[in-house]
Amino acid sequence: MSNTLEPLILDLVEGVARAPRPYAEVIDAWRTSCPRLTVWEEAVERGLIAFRWQPDGALLIGATAAGRAALARAGRLAVAAN
Repeated sequence: MSNTLEPLILDLVEGVARAPRPYAEVIDAWRTSCPRLTVWEEAVERGLIAFRWQPDGALLIGATAAGRAALARAGRLAVAAN
């Protein structure tokens, strides 16, 4: 994986680490990012973010324990599990 994408991957994880966010909100925030799908796919493949369906049918995106650990290793905001 390119080192140029690493900060973007961590940005994505950090964006959902404090609290799970609706899929539409997360994808909208990444609309202007050229490598959006590459970043998204890499974060999923590494197990840094996870999807959770809600009873009302909403899809939430949140950081996994591995995602929070990656943030901590990178010296980013350490976030407790929700």
